[in-house]
This record gives sequence, structure tokens and C-alpha cells, in this order.
Amino acid sequence: MKYNLFGNTGLVVSELCLGTMTFGGEGMWKAIGMLQQEEVNQLVKGAVDAGINFIDTANIYSYGESERLLGNAVRELGLDRNELVIASKVRGRMGEGQNNTGLSRLHIFQSVDASLHRLQMDHLDILYVHGVDPLTPVEQTMRALNDLVVAGKVRYIAVCNWPAWMVMKAQGVARQNGWHVFEGLQYFYSVGGRDIEREILPMAKDQNLAVMPWSPLAGGFFSGKYKRDEATGQNRRDNFDFPPINKDKGYEIIDVLREISEAHQTTVAQVSLAWVRLQQGVTSTIIGVKTVQQLLDNCASVNLELSADELIRINTASALSIEYPGWMVDRQMADRTLNQVK
Repeated sequence: MKYNLFGNTGLVVSELCLGTMTFGGEGMWKAIGMLQQEEVNQLVKGAVDAGINFIDTANIYSYGESERLLGNAVRELGLDRNELVIASKVRGRMGEGQNNTGLSRLHIFQSVDASLHRLQMDHLDILYVHGVDPLTPVEQTMRALNDLVVAGKVRYIAVCNWPAWMVMKAQGVARQNGWHVFEGLQYFYSVGGRDIEREILPMAKDQNLAVMPWSPLAGGFFSGKYKRDEATGQNRRDNFDFPPINKDKGYEIIDVLREISEAHQTTVAQVSLAWVRLQQGVTSTIIGVKTVQQLLDNCASVNLELSADELIRINTASALSIEYPGWMVDRQMADRTLNQVK
């Protein structure tokens, strides 16, 4: 396992991060995973033994059950809390009350206190805002996040699923007021979902922000277990078709991934994960698993090196369509390269 810097913080995290969406299985989360304490303990131990020091959860995962199971695992396994980087999130609805959702100061503080109670911890290393709240001014949200860091309940703040312009607005507001800024980004990124290459990844590079891809196998689609016109009813996407992808194009990508996996005598999932890991700007790829065998298979992907030719083949098969203003930017940059400067 290799380790990367978390943006501009000096914090070091493993290149794979254990995701915990499969823990618990309450409500809608049953379609993703229903792991209970013994299974959770096995996965957390397996991850730490493999060199993973980064674990990602969220208050909304099984409505707090994922956090509770993770906290129990850390305690029951006798793990050194100081050697772990624990991340959770705030935004999702956690109850029926009018203020039990969003990014208001009230909900953020209440949610973090509840998360810490479930995790049996006195601080979060990273707190993500888990989505957009159109009713709360970004100034209110950033002030609340800053105050959590100042209070010692959170070490670093980060963001999931916001458009690039909104992230930069929040960064500007925070800097103008001398508050803590976002240090990392968590976004959907897979070989079949490369949308963040348009705006998010260039922003991350410019701002030196850590990037943590979620669902790098696109809900298992790029694990190699799905075939054209075949639904078994036993796979996650048969019952919970998320995140959305172009499946026709996806199967064409899988054909290329399978050829490469056979050449390396490995799995399609490992090739898919290796591709994500090797993309510029990626800090730590979040893997969600149900079994120790899946965990070990995913961890083995860090040892897979793809050749330049193999990367070109995958990139060509999965290329984004060119959109405006991208094509205009490329066109107008043609006469402003360093080679043309006399």
C-alpha cells in the first residue's frame, strides 16, 4: 500500500480508502449491503492489515448504523485511533423534523455531535458536506464548519457532489473571512463516469485539493460480473441501479477491460480500480465491499501497473464527448502554447 498527501494539509492517507456504505442495511441501504458487527469487524481488520489507514462513513448510511458499527469495530478490535483517518459526512435527512436535514448551522452541529456519539470518538479527522443545500447561504455553512474545526470536533473539512463554481465560491468566502477552507473533494469517478474531468479535476489541480473517487466500479458495473442482456436479480445494480451510467457504452468499455485483465491474469475489477488510481490528481480511491475476499481482490489492484498503451485503449473506449466551452477553449489555446512563444 502506498500513501499520498491529503491536499495541502500534510496529512498522509492510504491510496485506498475503506467505504462503509455496506455496513448496516437499514431502509434503502439494504440493496447495497447488510453487514453486521462480526462481518464489519472482519472487514475493518482486513483493511488495516492490508495497510489502509483511511475509513469513510456518513451519518446517512443506514441512518447512523454504519457509524455505530464502525465505532464498535475500532473499539472491539483494539485499533489505535491515532493511526486511523476517519471521515464522515453531513447534509442528508436524519429524521422527520423540518430542521433535520441540510447545511444549516443547527443541523451541522447536531449531526456532528450525533456522529461522534455513534462512533464513540471525540473528533472526526475529515468532515464532508455531503451535497448542496439551496436554502442555506454558503457563508452560514462555511462559518459553521470553521467553528467545528476551532472547537476541535473536526480536523479538516471537505466537500462532496458540489459543482465547481460553488466550491470556489465557498473557498473565496472562507479565505476572505480567515476561516478554514475545504481541503478535499469526494466525487463519483469511474472508467464509465468521467464527468469530473471537465471542471472538478482541473479545479482540484489548481487548488491543490485531495480527490477521493466514490463508486470507482460504478456500483459494481465495472467489476466484470455484469454481462449484456443478463440480469440475475442477485447483483446490486439489478435492484439499485445507481450511479447512472451509459450501459451500452459501458459494455464496450468492459470488453476492453476484460482483454487487459486476461493479459495480466487478473480481474476486471482490479483493472478498473487501477485505472482510477493512475489518473492524475486522485488521492485515495474509496472501495466498498461485502466480503474479505472482495477486499483482498480490490487491495491487490494497487500492485497492477497498466502500460501506456493499455491506458490509451481504456481512455479511448471511455472518452467523454466534447462539450462547450471545452472545445472552444482547446481551439483558442492552439496559438498559446509554450512551443509557439518566441
